[in-house]
Amino acid sequence: MSQLLLRRLSKLSPRNGSLIHDEKARLFSTSNPYLPLECTGEALPGGRIIANVLLYDSAKQELLSVPGKTVSGEFYNGKLVGASHGWTFSFDRRDRLVSMSDIFNPVASKTEMTMVPLPPLSTLESCQSQVFWNVAMSSQDEEDEDWVVAIKFLGRQLSLCRPRRDLRWTNILTPFSYSNLMYSKRDQCFYLPAPGGYHLLSYDLNFQKDKEEDPKFHELRFRDLPDLPQSEWELLLGSCCKTEYLVESAATGEHFLVKWYYILTSAFNFVYAQSYLHYGYSYITKRFMVFREEETLEGRYMCYTEDIGDMCIFLSNSEAFCVQASSFPGLKSNSIYFIGKGFGIYDLTSGSSSPFECPEGAPATLALPYWFPPFSF
Repeated sequence: MSQLLLRRLSKLSPRNGSLIHDEKARLFSTSNPYLPLECTGEALPGGRIIANVLLYDSAKQELLSVPGKTVSGEFYNGKLVGASHGWTFSFDRRDRLVSMSDIFNPVASKTEMTMVPLPPLSTLESCQSQVFWNVAMSSQDEEDEDWVVAIKFLGRQLSLCRPRRDLRWTNILTPFSYSNLMYSKRDQCFYLPAPGGYHLLSYDLNFQKDKEEDPKFHELRFRDLPDLPQSEWELLLGSCCKTEYLVESAATGEHFLVKWYYILTSAFNFVYAQSYLHYGYSYITKRFMVFREEETLEGRYMCYTEDIGDMCIFLSNSEAFCVQASSFPGLKSNSIYFIGKGFGIYDLTSGSSSPFECPEGAPATLALPYWFPPFSF
C-alpha cells in the first residue's frame, strides 16, 4: 500500500497560502467532507496489520488521525482503485478480486475495519478491466440486499453487481471511454455524461445477468450560456481539455452538470496554486462552468449559473457530491473543492481559485485523490 503514503503532511490552509505543521492531529469529533492522506501500518502475526489512518478535514482545514485500525493483509497490500460513499475499493491483480473497506470512514469502528469481498472481474471482448476510471454505489448501507456497486473502467466497459446477491459481475459495453459514473438517488439509476456534456446515459438498478442492457439516452439542452470574450471561448474550446461531472444534491435532489476546463502540460511544478503534478504531467485549471437543471415552460434545461447558493461541490476521482456549506462550518459556499487535476477551492462568484500548497519535502502527487462525503455519528 505504498501508494497511500503521503508523508510529512501537516495543516493545510488555502486561506493563508501556507502549510503549518500540526504536531497533535486530533481525532474526529464530527464528520465533515474529508480527504484520506495516509495509511501506515505494522504487521501482526496471522497476516493482519495495525494501521494508523491520516485524514484531512476540508471544513476545519486540519489533519485528523485515527490510530489502531486492524486491517487485513489482502486489502492493505492491494491497489486502491476507487472510492464511493466513504468506501474504498482495492484490487488484487493476482486473482482479479475487488474488495471494499470502510478503513477511511472516520465514524466506523476505530479498531476493526469492515471489508466486503466482491466477485472476480471478467472482461468484455475488446475491453480491459485492469485500469479503473471511477466507482459508484446505489447505497452506503452494505446490509441492503439490492445494493449495487458499479465500476467504470478506462475504455467502454461498465460492470455492475449486487454484493449481497450476485456471484459474478454483469458487464455492459458503453458508448463512452472517458465518462464519470454517478448514482442518482432521486432517479434511482446510474448516469454517464457523454463527452461534451450534451447527452446522458442512464442504467437502472433492474439489470439482469446474461441479458444485454440498453441504456436510456437523455438529451441535455442548454440555455443562459456565459457571456465570455471571444478570446476566452477560443482558449477554452481550442486549447483546453474538458471533463464533465453530473452531481446530485442529497439535500434537495437538484442536479448540476459541471464542466472542468484545464490545460495539460509537462512542466514540473511543486506549487499547487495553478498546477497539480500527476503521472509526470501538470494540469492547469482554467475554469469551471456549472449548469443547474431547471424546469421551464419550454421543458427541462441545463442553465448556466455562477450562484449555487449555500452549496459547495466536491470533485475528485471518487463519485462527485455536494453539501450545504452552512451544515459544516468552515466550508465556503458557492464553491467547488477539487482534487485530481489541481488541488484547491474554486470560487464561482469571482471565478478564482484558492490553492492548497504542496508541503515542503512531500511527494508532488497526492496518492489518494478522493474526496469523501460527510457521515453522521
